[in-house]
Amino acid sequence: MIAELTIKNFAIIESLSISFEKGLTVLTGETGAGKSIIIDAIHLLAGGRGSHEFVRFGEKRAELEGLFLLEEEGHPAYHVCKELGIDIEDEMIVLRREIHASGKSVCRVNGKLVTIALLREVGQTLVDIHGQHEHQELMNADLHLSLLDQFGGKVIQKELQSYLGIYNTYKDVEKRLLELTENEQKVAHRLDLLQFQAEEISKAELNINEEEKLLEERNKISNYERLYQSLNNCYYSLHGEQKGLDWIGQAMSESEDLDDIDKNLKDVNETISNAYYQLEELSYRIRDEIDQLEFDPNRLDYIEGRLNEMKQLKRKYGSTVGEIMEYGAKIEEELETLQNRDSHIHQLQESLQSLREDLILEAKTLTEARRKAAEQLMKSIHKELKDLYLEKAIFDVNMDIRKDKGTDEVLFGKNGVDVVEFYLTTNPGEPLKPMAKVASGGELSRIMLALKSIFSKHQGITSIIFDEVDTGVSGRVAQAIAEKIYQVSVDSQVMCISHLPQVAAMSDTHLFISKEVTEDRTKTKVRELDKNEKIREIGRMISGVEITSLTKEHARELLEIAGALKQS
Repeated sequence: MIAELTIKNFAIIESLSISFEKGLTVLTGETGAGKSIIIDAIHLLAGGRGSHEFVRFGEKRAELEGLFLLEEEGHPAYHVCKELGIDIEDEMIVLRREIHASGKSVCRVNGKLVTIALLREVGQTLVDIHGQHEHQELMNADLHLSLLDQFGGKVIQKELQSYLGIYNTYKDVEKRLLELTENEQKVAHRLDLLQFQAEEISKAELNINEEEKLLEERNKISNYERLYQSLNNCYYSLHGEQKGLDWIGQAMSESEDLDDIDKNLKDVNETISNAYYQLEELSYRIRDEIDQLEFDPNRLDYIEGRLNEMKQLKRKYGSTVGEIMEYGAKIEEELETLQNRDSHIHQLQESLQSLREDLILEAKTLTEARRKAAEQLMKSIHKELKDLYLEKAIFDVNMDIRKDKGTDEVLFGKNGVDVVEFYLTTNPGEPLKPMAKVASGGELSRIMLALKSIFSKHQGITSIIFDEVDTGVSGRVAQAIAEKIYQVSVDSQVMCISHLPQVAAMSDTHLFISKEVTEDRTKTKVRELDKNEKIREIGRMISGVEITSLTKEHARELLEIAGALKQS
């Protein structure tokens, strides 16, 4: 759920901070007060398209920030944030967006900079905004299959995973077969290229550790004079009359009898002796190193040539010698396949046919699971429509098999072979048609609420926002819509902009949006109404400008009815 929203310099809003509660929050106020602007702010915060026109006149940027609380361990936002490398602490997500007057947007999720596209990925798991004229998921036929799968839950997910395991293998074999059955000229060119590359890599006779050894040896030969001089200086600093070993040897002799005089000095002679013999042994090693030193310009030329050869190969086949060798092994395998092409084609064709048979069986099982879920979904939707006085409406989940138009062959996809679209008719005697082409006006509001009542439980979205979806209805339909919106809020936090007193009466929290002019500038204000203020506002919604004692009484009656309905 969204817990807090902060808006600065956005449209006519100078500065606004709103805390939201669970359940149903209704926003009311005069036309133009800024109700839809608040919804626009949440829409942009969740990754919607923005514009510099949203920045308050005279300001450099608009700032939007929202705090969302995740109360379910398996909330979809956790998975999305994990994939994006965003940490979630204390079950909270903070979305922030700055829209500059220049048109630039800066977006952050829990403090991490993200693109608008990534902000949208996170935002769409947290907020679902539905407006009267906005095309939503439920009206998009391309998404009806995924909605059905969500409704079907674990049963469909299990069958879909079984199908996907075979499908992925099938597509891999199909790709390999396609590569082998391409035109002869292309295969011949590929064969020539691979043979050239394999020969070039093989001829180089690479060794995994060779480059490091050559670099070390080149460094040694290139610095021959410096190395020779340093070793010589070391050796003659230790050996010779009045040199290092001579003085240490004298110290060793002087310290031989120290322990006879002072027991505490027993280790002095031992330490000096050890140092003498270690340095003596080291001096012999230095001498041997000097004797073995040799400057060979031909060897240096060979090393440079060999390193250059490796450099050229790395430009073509990999950034390291190891990667070059791996590439060489890979193309050797491909060469073997191409050189024995006919045999491999036959094997792949047999494998593909076997996988296709398995895939057909898995697809049939998945389709059957979806048909059962579709039947249950239709029953649930009809119940919701009946509650909204659309008892004569018929909702249908139209399922078909995806086939090639030319060959009538079944086409496999990553989601199976099914094509799903929701159909509807609201008038008796009229044929079922795609849902997006049937509903309009007041009917659309009720149909969308019925669908939302079902799918809100399966989508895992924390906050659902209805922006004047109750336009064009009145009377008993208005009451039914109010009750249905409240039912949705039981499982999801719901915010609703409404002009219906019936909806306002059902609210758990009632926010009143107003505007005032200060120093020739318009500002939007938000305040939560107490019980008496709520009665007055509902009275205004019933009668218009003039509020009489009768309208107040009517408002109280609506609140009493709403309270009784909530308890039931």
